[in-house]
Amino acid sequence: MGQKPNVLTPEASPLHRFGYQMRDLRQRRNHTLRSLAEATFISYSKLWKWENAQRAPKHRSEVEQLDGVLDGQGLLVELWARIGVDTFPLGDVSVPGVHVSELSPDLALPASGRAGSNDDDTDTVVVPCRVHGRILFVPVPRRVVLASGLAGLAATAIPAPTATAADMVSPIEHFSQLRRVMIQTDNLIGPRHVLPALQQHLVRLTSRRRASRGADAAELLALETRYEELAGWLAQDIGDERTAHGHTAKALDASHITGDTDLTAYILGRKAQLAVDTGLAADALGLAAAARRTARPGSRLEVIAVMHQAHAHAVLGDGNEALTSYDTALALLGRADTDGVWGSWLDEAYVSTARARSLAALGEYEQAAAGFDTAIAALPAAYRRDRGVYLARAARAHAGAGNLPLAAQIGLQAVGIAAETGSARIVSQLDRLDRVLAAAGGKEGIAEFRAALDQIVLHPV
Repeated sequence: MGQKPNVLTPEASPLHRFGYQMRDLRQRRNHTLRSLAEATFISYSKLWKWENAQRAPKHRSEVEQLDGVLDGQGLLVELWARIGVDTFPLGDVSVPGVHVSELSPDLALPASGRAGSNDDDTDTVVVPCRVHGRILFVPVPRRVVLASGLAGLAATAIPAPTATAADMVSPIEHFSQLRRVMIQTDNLIGPRHVLPALQQHLVRLTSRRRASRGADAAELLALETRYEELAGWLAQDIGDERTAHGHTAKALDASHITGDTDLTAYILGRKAQLAVDTGLAADALGLAAAARRTARPGSRLEVIAVMHQAHAHAVLGDGNEALTSYDTALALLGRADTDGVWGSWLDEAYVSTARARSLAALGEYEQAAAGFDTAIAALPAAYRRDRGVYLARAARAHAGAGNLPLAAQIGLQAVGIAAETGSARIVSQLDRLDRVLAAAGGKEGIAEFRAALDQIVLHPV
Protein backbone atom coordinates (compact mmCIF):
# COMPACT_ATOMS: atom_id res chain seq x y z
CA MET A 1 0.00 0.00 0.00
CA GLY A 2 3.07 2.28 0.11
CA GLN A 3 3.93 4.77 2.81
CA LYS A 4 1.72 5.60 5.72
CA PRO A 5 -0.58 8.58 5.04
CA ASN A 6 1.35 11.01 7.27
CA VAL A 7 1.66 13.56 4.49
CA LEU A 8 -0.79 14.29 1.70
CA THR A 9 0.52 14.68 -1.82
CA PRO A 10 -1.46 15.66 -4.93
CA GLU A 11 -1.27 12.07 -6.20
CA ALA A 12 -2.48 10.56 -2.91
CA SER A 13 -5.18 7.92 -3.39
CA PRO A 14 -8.64 8.27 -1.81
CA LEU A 15 -7.65 5.49 0.60
CA HIS A 16 -4.60 7.48 1.78
CA ARG A 17 -6.64 10.69 2.05
CA PHE A 18 -9.14 8.88 4.27
CA GLY A 19 -6.35 7.56 6.51
CA TYR A 20 -4.68 10.96 6.74
CA GLN A 21 -7.89 12.75 7.75
CA MET A 22 -8.77 10.00 10.21
CA ARG A 23 -5.37 10.36 11.91
CA ASP A 24 -5.66 14.15 11.92
CA LEU A 25 -9.14 14.11 13.49
CA ARG A 26 -8.11 11.49 16.05
CA GLN A 27 -5.12 13.51 17.19
CA ARG A 28 -7.13 16.73 17.33
CA ARG A 29 -9.67 15.01 19.61
CA ASN A 30 -6.86 13.68 21.84
CA HIS A 31 -7.67 10.03 21.10
CA THR A 32 -5.22 7.17 20.91
CA LEU A 33 -6.17 4.24 18.69
CA ARG A 34 -6.94 2.29 21.86
CA SER A 35 -9.27 4.93 23.27
CA LEU A 36 -10.89 5.37 19.87
CA ALA A 37 -11.53 1.62 19.69
CA GLU A 38 -13.29 1.77 23.07
CA ALA A 39 -15.35 4.80 22.06
CA THR A 40 -16.49 3.37 18.72
CA PHE A 41 -16.73 -0.39 19.42
CA ILE A 42 -14.46 -0.86 16.38
CA SER A 43 -11.44 -3.09 16.92
CA TYR A 44 -7.96 -1.61 17.28
CA SER A 45 -6.68 -3.68 14.35
CA LYS A 46 -9.36 -2.31 12.00
CA LEU A 47 -8.70 1.26 13.03
CA TRP A 48 -4.93 0.84 12.59
CA LYS A 49 -5.36 -0.59 9.09
CA TRP A 50 -7.76 2.17 8.06
CA GLU A 51 -5.52 4.92 9.39
CA ASN A 52 -2.46 3.45 7.69
CA ALA A 53 -4.26 2.96 4.35
CA GLN A 54 -3.90 -0.81 4.46
CA ARG A 55 -7.62 -1.50 4.20
CA ALA A 56 -10.80 0.47 3.53
CA PRO A 57 -13.82 0.24 5.83
CA LYS A 58 -16.48 -2.06 4.37
CA HIS A 59 -19.53 -0.70 6.17
CA ARG A 60 -20.88 2.84 5.88
CA SER A 61 -22.32 2.49 9.39
CA GLU A 62 -18.81 2.04 10.81
CA VAL A 63 -17.61 5.18 9.04
CA GLU A 64 -20.62 7.14 10.33
CA GLN A 65 -19.86 5.85 13.81
CA LEU A 66 -16.22 6.91 13.51
CA ASP A 67 -17.09 10.31 12.01
CA GLY A 68 -19.55 10.97 14.83
CA VAL A 69 -17.10 10.16 17.63
CA LEU A 70 -14.38 12.27 15.98
CA ASP A 71 -16.85 15.08 15.16
CA GLY A 72 -15.84 14.93 11.52
CA GLN A 73 -18.99 16.71 10.31
CA GLY A 74 -19.39 14.10 7.56
CA LEU A 75 -15.87 14.48 6.17
CA LEU A 76 -14.87 10.86 6.75
CA VAL A 77 -18.10 9.61 5.18
CA GLU A 78 -17.47 11.74 2.09
CA LEU A 79 -13.88 10.50 1.75
CA TRP A 80 -14.97 6.89 2.28
CA ALA A 81 -17.51 7.21 -0.55
CA ARG A 82 -14.68 8.21 -2.89
CA ILE A 83 -12.73 5.12 -1.88
CA GLY A 84 -15.71 3.00 -2.87
CA VAL A 85 -15.58 4.21 -6.46
CA ASP A 86 -11.87 3.56 -6.88
CA THR A 87 -11.20 0.55 -4.68
CA PHE A 88 -14.04 -1.92 -4.38
CA PRO A 89 -14.31 -4.56 -7.10
CA LEU A 90 -17.61 -4.71 -8.90
CA GLY A 91 -18.48 -8.05 -7.38
CA ASP A 92 -18.18 -6.65 -3.85
CA VAL A 93 -20.92 -4.05 -4.21
CA SER A 94 -24.20 -5.12 -5.70
CA VAL A 95 -26.65 -2.65 -7.16
CA PRO A 96 -28.97 -1.81 -4.25
CA GLY A 97 -32.42 -3.43 -4.46
CA VAL A 98 -41.51 -6.69 -0.46
CA HIS A 99 -40.64 -9.69 1.30
CA VAL A 100 -43.62 -11.71 2.41
CA SER A 101 -43.30 -10.34 5.84
CA GLU A 102 -41.16 -6.33 5.37
CA LEU A 103 -34.24 -2.03 9.73
CA SER A 104 -32.56 -4.23 16.35
CA PRO A 105 -31.70 -4.53 19.91
CA ASP A 106 -31.49 -8.32 20.03
CA LEU A 107 -30.08 -8.39 16.53
CA ALA A 108 -27.12 -10.46 15.59
CA LEU A 109 -25.40 -11.80 12.53
CA PRO A 110 -22.19 -13.77 12.87
CA ALA A 111 -19.53 -12.29 10.61
CA SER A 112 -18.67 -15.82 9.50
CA GLY A 113 -21.93 -15.72 7.57
CA ARG A 114 -20.75 -12.82 5.44
CA ALA A 115 -18.92 -13.44 2.21
CA GLY A 116 -15.41 -12.11 2.02
CA SER A 117 -14.99 -11.22 5.69
CA ASN A 118 -11.30 -11.37 6.53
CA ASP A 119 -10.97 -8.88 9.38
CA ASP A 120 -8.84 -9.90 12.33
CA ASP A 121 -11.78 -9.56 14.70
CA THR A 122 -14.14 -11.76 12.71
CA ASP A 123 -16.63 -12.77 15.42
CA THR A 124 -18.84 -9.72 15.16
CA VAL A 125 -22.54 -9.01 15.33
CA VAL A 126 -24.50 -6.10 13.87
CA VAL A 127 -26.06 -4.15 16.73
CA PRO A 128 -27.78 -0.80 17.34
CA CYS A 129 -25.49 1.73 18.98
CA ARG A 130 -26.31 5.26 20.14
CA VAL A 131 -23.85 7.82 18.82
CA HIS A 132 -24.31 11.58 19.27
CA GLY A 133 -28.06 11.24 19.74
CA ARG A 134 -28.62 8.84 16.83
CA ILE A 135 -28.90 5.05 16.68
CA LEU A 136 -26.66 3.45 14.06
CA PHE A 137 -26.30 -0.23 13.17
CA VAL A 138 -22.64 -1.23 13.36
CA PRO A 139 -20.62 -4.47 13.42
CA VAL A 140 -19.31 -4.92 16.96
CA PRO A 141 -17.06 -7.68 18.35
CA ARG A 142 -19.22 -10.26 20.10
CA ARG A 143 -16.98 -10.13 23.19
CA VAL A 144 -17.71 -6.40 23.54
CA VAL A 145 -21.45 -7.03 23.30
CA LEU A 146 -21.27 -9.76 25.94
CA ALA A 147 -19.20 -7.54 28.23
CA SER A 148 -21.79 -4.76 27.93
CA GLY A 149 -24.38 -6.81 29.78
CA LEU A 150 -26.69 -6.93 26.74
CA ALA A 151 -26.08 -10.60 26.04
CA GLY A 152 -29.21 -10.83 23.94
CA LEU A 153 -27.47 -8.75 21.29
CA ALA A 154 -24.98 -11.58 20.77
CA ALA A 155 -27.64 -14.13 19.88
CA THR A 156 -26.69 -17.25 17.99
CA ALA A 157 -28.58 -19.46 15.59
CA ILE A 158 -31.57 -21.51 16.57
CA PRO A 159 -30.72 -25.23 16.51
CA ALA A 160 -30.69 -26.59 12.98
CA PRO A 161 -33.28 -29.37 12.52
CA THR A 162 -31.76 -32.75 11.80
CA ALA A 163 -32.75 -34.49 8.58
CA THR A 164 -34.63 -37.75 9.02
CA ALA A 165 -34.43 -40.71 6.72
CA ALA A 166 -37.79 -39.74 5.22
CA ASP A 167 -36.50 -36.25 4.56
CA MET A 168 -33.48 -37.51 2.70
CA VAL A 169 -35.67 -39.50 0.31
CA SER A 170 -36.63 -36.07 -1.07
CA PRO A 171 -34.04 -33.38 -0.33
CA ILE A 172 -36.16 -30.88 -2.27
CA GLU A 173 -39.11 -31.39 0.05
CA HIS A 174 -36.78 -31.39 3.06
CA PHE A 175 -35.29 -27.98 2.25
CA SER A 176 -38.68 -26.61 1.17
CA GLN A 177 -40.16 -27.55 4.52
CA LEU A 178 -37.22 -26.00 6.38
CA ARG A 179 -37.74 -22.75 4.51
CA ARG A 180 -41.44 -22.68 5.42
CA VAL A 181 -40.60 -23.25 9.08
CA MET A 182 -38.04 -20.44 9.09
CA ILE A 183 -40.49 -18.00 7.49
CA GLN A 184 -43.04 -18.84 10.19
CA THR A 185 -40.40 -18.47 12.89
CA ASP A 186 -39.30 -15.11 11.51
CA ASN A 187 -42.89 -13.85 11.50
CA LEU A 188 -43.18 -14.77 15.17
CA ILE A 189 -39.80 -13.95 16.74
CA GLY A 190 -37.93 -11.97 14.08
CA PRO A 191 -34.63 -12.58 12.30
CA ARG A 192 -31.96 -12.51 14.99
CA HIS A 193 -31.80 -16.30 15.46
CA VAL A 194 -33.31 -17.32 12.14
CA LEU A 195 -30.74 -15.85 9.75
CA PRO A 196 -27.70 -17.78 11.05
CA ALA A 197 -29.69 -21.01 10.89
CA LEU A 198 -30.89 -20.24 7.36
CA GLN A 199 -27.32 -19.53 6.25
CA GLN A 200 -26.24 -22.91 7.61
CA HIS A 201 -28.99 -24.63 5.61
CA LEU A 202 -28.09 -22.59 2.53
CA VAL A 203 -24.54 -23.98 2.61
CA ARG A 204 -25.89 -27.52 2.78
CA LEU A 205 -28.43 -26.84 0.04
CA THR A 206 -25.75 -25.43 -2.27
CA SER A 207 -23.55 -28.47 -1.66
CA ARG A 208 -26.43 -30.82 -2.44
CA ARG A 209 -27.31 -28.89 -5.61
CA ARG A 210 -23.73 -28.99 -6.90
CA ALA A 211 -23.66 -32.76 -6.43
CA SER A 212 -26.92 -33.21 -8.35
CA ARG A 213 -27.65 -33.38 -12.07
CA GLY A 214 -30.59 -32.93 -14.40
CA ALA A 215 -34.03 -32.05 -13.07
CA ASP A 216 -32.98 -32.39 -9.42
CA ALA A 217 -30.21 -29.83 -9.88
CA ALA A 218 -32.63 -27.41 -11.55
CA GLU A 219 -35.21 -27.73 -8.76
CA LEU A 220 -32.56 -27.33 -6.08
CA LEU A 221 -31.23 -24.19 -7.80
CA ALA A 222 -34.73 -22.69 -7.83
CA LEU A 223 -35.02 -23.47 -4.12
CA GLU A 224 -31.54 -22.06 -3.48
CA THR A 225 -32.66 -18.84 -5.15
CA ARG A 226 -35.54 -18.56 -2.69
CA TYR A 227 -33.16 -19.19 0.21
CA GLU A 228 -30.87 -16.39 -0.99
CA GLU A 229 -33.80 -13.99 -1.30
CA LEU A 230 -35.03 -14.86 2.20
CA ALA A 231 -31.50 -14.46 3.62
CA GLY A 232 -31.33 -11.01 2.03
CA TRP A 233 -34.64 -10.10 3.63
CA LEU A 234 -33.56 -11.27 7.08
CA ALA A 235 -30.22 -9.47 6.82
CA GLN A 236 -32.04 -6.26 5.92
CA ASP A 237 -34.30 -6.71 8.92
CA ILE A 238 -31.33 -6.80 11.32
CA GLY A 239 -29.77 -3.73 9.73
CA ASP A 240 -26.89 -5.49 7.90
CA GLU A 241 -27.25 -3.76 4.54
CA ARG A 242 -24.08 -5.18 2.98
CA THR A 243 -25.12 -8.78 3.62
CA ALA A 244 -28.65 -8.00 2.43
CA HIS A 245 -27.32 -6.62 -0.86
CA GLY A 246 -25.06 -9.65 -1.30
CA HIS A 247 -27.73 -12.31 -0.80
CA THR A 248 -30.28 -10.44 -2.93
CA ALA A 249 -27.78 -10.00 -5.78
CA LYS A 250 -27.04 -13.74 -5.71
CA ALA A 251 -30.76 -14.48 -5.79
CA LEU A 252 -31.23 -12.26 -8.84
CA ASP A 253 -28.35 -13.94 -10.69
CA ALA A 254 -29.70 -17.40 -9.90
CA SER A 255 -33.22 -16.44 -10.99
CA HIS A 256 -31.89 -15.60 -14.46
CA ILE A 257 -30.19 -19.01 -14.62
CA THR A 258 -33.40 -20.81 -13.70
CA GLY A 259 -35.37 -18.85 -16.32
CA ASP A 260 -38.18 -18.23 -13.81
CA THR A 261 -39.34 -14.74 -14.83
CA ASP A 262 -41.83 -14.59 -11.93
CA LEU A 263 -38.98 -15.11 -9.51
CA THR A 264 -36.85 -12.53 -11.32
CA ALA A 265 -39.66 -9.97 -11.14
CA TYR A 266 -40.12 -10.63 -7.44
CA ILE A 267 -36.42 -10.22 -6.66
CA LEU A 268 -36.18 -7.03 -8.72
CA GLY A 269 -38.99 -5.76 -6.51
CA ARG A 270 -37.00 -6.79 -3.43
CA LYS A 271 -33.99 -4.89 -4.72
CA ALA A 272 -36.21 -1.84 -5.20
CA GLN A 273 -37.42 -2.16 -1.63
CA LEU A 274 -33.88 -2.55 -0.34
CA ALA A 275 -32.75 0.48 -2.32
CA VAL A 276 -35.41 2.82 -0.99
CA ASP A 277 -34.91 1.58 2.58
CA THR A 278 -31.17 2.26 2.37
CA GLY A 279 -31.53 5.81 1.07
CA LEU A 280 -31.40 5.19 -2.69
CA ALA A 281 -34.93 6.08 -3.74
CA ALA A 282 -33.91 7.20 -7.24
CA ASP A 283 -32.35 3.77 -7.86
CA ALA A 284 -35.48 2.15 -6.47
CA LEU A 285 -37.60 3.81 -9.17
CA GLY A 286 -35.57 2.15 -11.92
CA LEU A 287 -35.55 -1.23 -10.21
CA ALA A 288 -39.31 -1.10 -9.62
CA ALA A 289 -39.88 -0.19 -13.28
CA ALA A 290 -37.76 -3.18 -14.29
CA ALA A 291 -39.77 -5.40 -11.96
CA ARG A 292 -43.00 -4.25 -13.57
CA ARG A 293 -41.66 -4.83 -17.10
CA THR A 294 -40.60 -8.35 -16.10
CA ALA A 295 -43.82 -9.24 -14.27
CA ARG A 296 -46.62 -10.97 -16.14
CA PRO A 297 -49.39 -8.47 -16.97
CA GLY A 298 -52.32 -9.11 -14.69
CA SER A 299 -50.21 -10.80 -12.01
CA ARG A 300 -49.85 -9.76 -8.39
CA LEU A 301 -46.16 -9.24 -9.08
CA GLU A 302 -47.16 -6.27 -11.22
CA VAL A 303 -49.05 -4.82 -8.25
CA ILE A 304 -46.02 -5.26 -5.98
CA ALA A 305 -43.78 -3.46 -8.47
CA VAL A 306 -46.17 -0.50 -8.70
CA MET A 307 -46.27 -0.25 -4.91
CA HIS A 308 -42.48 -0.04 -4.79
CA GLN A 309 -42.62 2.73 -7.38
CA ALA A 310 -45.22 4.53 -5.29
CA HIS A 311 -43.13 4.54 -2.12
CA ALA A 312 -39.98 5.61 -3.96
CA HIS A 313 -41.92 8.60 -5.36
CA ALA A 314 -43.09 9.43 -1.82
CA VAL A 315 -39.57 9.34 -0.39
CA LEU A 316 -38.45 11.61 -3.23
CA GLY A 317 -41.23 14.04 -2.28
CA ASP A 318 -43.45 13.53 -5.32
CA GLY A 319 -46.81 13.13 -3.62
CA ASN A 320 -48.99 13.22 -6.73
CA GLU A 321 -47.03 10.42 -8.43
CA ALA A 322 -47.02 8.38 -5.22
CA LEU A 323 -50.77 8.56 -4.60
CA THR A 324 -51.58 8.01 -8.28
CA SER A 325 -49.40 4.89 -8.23
CA TYR A 326 -51.27 3.54 -5.19
CA ASP A 327 -54.56 4.07 -7.04
CA THR A 328 -53.06 2.14 -9.95
CA ALA A 329 -51.96 -0.65 -7.61
CA LEU A 330 -55.48 -1.01 -6.21
CA ALA A 331 -56.98 -1.06 -9.70
CA LEU A 332 -54.51 -3.74 -10.81
CA LEU A 333 -55.17 -5.75 -7.66
CA GLY A 334 -58.89 -5.73 -8.37
CA ARG A 335 -58.36 -7.68 -11.60
CA ALA A 336 -55.16 -9.58 -10.76
CA ASP A 337 -55.07 -13.36 -10.98
CA THR A 338 -55.07 -15.44 -7.81
CA ASP A 339 -52.82 -18.20 -9.13
CA GLY A 340 -49.29 -18.86 -7.93
CA VAL A 341 -47.46 -18.17 -4.70
CA TRP A 342 -46.21 -14.67 -5.40
CA GLY A 343 -48.22 -12.02 -3.61
CA SER A 344 -50.81 -14.41 -2.20
CA TRP A 345 -50.74 -12.22 0.95
CA LEU A 346 -51.51 -9.07 -1.02
CA ASP A 347 -54.89 -7.46 -0.36
CA GLU A 348 -56.43 -3.99 -0.11
CA ALA A 349 -55.49 -3.74 3.58
CA TYR A 350 -51.83 -4.35 2.75
CA VAL A 351 -51.88 -1.68 0.04
CA SER A 352 -53.55 0.75 2.44
CA THR A 353 -50.85 0.12 5.06
CA ALA A 354 -48.11 0.70 2.49
CA ARG A 355 -49.89 3.90 1.47
CA ALA A 356 -49.87 5.03 5.12
CA ARG A 357 -46.11 4.59 5.21
CA SER A 358 -45.76 6.75 2.12
CA LEU A 359 -48.09 9.38 3.58
CA ALA A 360 -45.78 9.61 6.60
CA ALA A 361 -42.81 10.07 4.25
CA LEU A 362 -44.73 12.93 2.63
CA GLY A 363 -45.44 14.56 6.01
CA GLU A 364 -49.17 13.72 5.98
CA TYR A 365 -48.96 12.42 9.53
CA GLU A 366 -52.62 12.44 10.57
CA GLN A 367 -53.67 10.32 7.59
CA ALA A 368 -50.69 8.04 8.12
CA ALA A 369 -51.50 7.54 11.81
CA ALA A 370 -55.09 6.60 11.00
CA GLY A 371 -53.89 4.08 8.42
CA PHE A 372 -51.46 2.42 10.83
CA ASP A 373 -54.01 2.29 13.64
CA THR A 374 -56.39 0.43 11.32
CA ALA A 375 -53.63 -1.95 10.22
CA ILE A 376 -52.62 -2.75 13.81
CA ALA A 377 -56.18 -3.62 14.75
CA ALA A 378 -56.46 -6.08 11.84
CA LEU A 379 -53.03 -7.73 12.12
CA PRO A 380 -53.05 -11.43 13.12
CA ALA A 381 -51.45 -12.18 16.49
CA ALA A 382 -48.87 -14.49 14.87
CA TYR A 383 -47.25 -11.51 13.12
CA ARG A 384 -45.55 -10.26 16.27
CA ARG A 385 -42.61 -8.57 14.56
CA ASP A 386 -44.83 -6.84 11.98
CA ARG A 387 -46.99 -5.54 14.82
CA GLY A 388 -43.89 -3.92 16.26
CA VAL A 389 -43.09 -2.33 12.90
CA TYR A 390 -46.61 -0.94 12.57
CA LEU A 391 -46.60 0.31 16.17
CA ALA A 392 -43.29 2.11 15.65
CA ARG A 393 -44.49 3.73 12.44
CA ALA A 394 -47.81 4.68 14.06
CA ALA A 395 -45.97 6.25 16.99
CA ARG A 396 -43.80 8.29 14.63
CA ALA A 397 -46.90 9.43 12.73
CA HIS A 398 -48.74 10.45 15.91
CA ALA A 399 -45.68 12.42 16.99
CA GLY A 400 -45.62 14.17 13.63
CA ALA A 401 -49.29 15.01 14.10
CA GLY A 402 -48.50 16.59 17.48
CA ASN A 403 -49.89 13.93 19.85
CA LEU A 404 -46.66 13.31 21.75
CA PRO A 405 -48.02 11.47 24.84
CA LEU A 406 -49.83 8.95 22.63
CA ALA A 407 -46.72 8.60 20.46
CA ALA A 408 -44.62 7.82 23.54
CA GLN A 409 -47.18 5.28 24.78
CA ILE A 410 -47.32 3.44 21.46
CA GLY A 411 -43.55 3.69 21.08
CA LEU A 412 -43.05 2.00 24.44
CA GLN A 413 -45.05 -0.99 23.21
CA ALA A 414 -42.84 -1.15 20.12
CA VAL A 415 -39.67 -1.10 22.27
CA GLY A 416 -40.82 -4.30 23.96
CA ILE A 417 -41.40 -6.04 20.64
CA ALA A 418 -38.06 -4.76 19.31
CA ALA A 419 -36.33 -6.41 22.27
CA GLU A 420 -38.12 -9.69 21.53
CA THR A 421 -37.78 -9.87 17.77
CA GLY A 422 -34.62 -8.00 16.83
CA SER A 423 -36.06 -6.01 13.93
CA ALA A 424 -33.92 -3.08 12.89
CA ARG A 425 -36.93 -1.62 11.11
CA ILE A 426 -38.56 -1.15 14.50
CA VAL A 427 -35.47 0.40 16.05
CA SER A 428 -34.94 2.73 13.08
CA GLN A 429 -38.44 4.16 13.48
CA LEU A 430 -38.01 4.41 17.25
CA ASP A 431 -34.77 6.32 16.71
CA ARG A 432 -36.65 8.88 14.60
CA LEU A 433 -39.40 9.05 17.22
CA ASP A 434 -36.83 9.51 19.98
CA ARG A 435 -35.29 12.51 18.24
CA VAL A 436 -38.71 14.14 17.94
CA LEU A 437 -39.60 13.47 21.59
CA ALA A 438 -36.18 14.60 22.87
CA ALA A 439 -37.18 18.21 22.21
CA ALA A 440 -40.46 17.84 24.12
CA GLY A 441 -38.95 17.77 27.60
CA GLY A 442 -40.79 16.02 30.43
CA LYS A 443 -44.22 15.51 28.92
CA GLU A 444 -46.24 12.48 29.98
CA GLY A 445 -44.62 9.13 29.16
CA ILE A 446 -41.73 10.55 27.14
CA ALA A 447 -39.02 9.98 29.74
CA GLU A 448 -40.21 6.39 30.23
CA PHE A 449 -40.07 5.68 26.50
CA ARG A 450 -36.60 7.20 26.09
CA ALA A 451 -35.23 5.27 29.08
CA ALA A 452 -36.63 1.99 27.75
CA LEU A 453 -35.11 2.59 24.32
CA ASP A 454 -31.73 3.38 25.86
CA GLN A 455 -31.76 0.05 27.66
CA ILE A 456 -31.79 -1.97 24.45
CA VAL A 457 -28.95 -0.30 22.55
CA LEU A 458 -25.21 -0.11 23.12
CA HIS A 459 -23.58 3.10 24.25
CA PRO A 460 -19.96 4.10 23.53
CA VAL A 461 -17.67 4.53 26.53
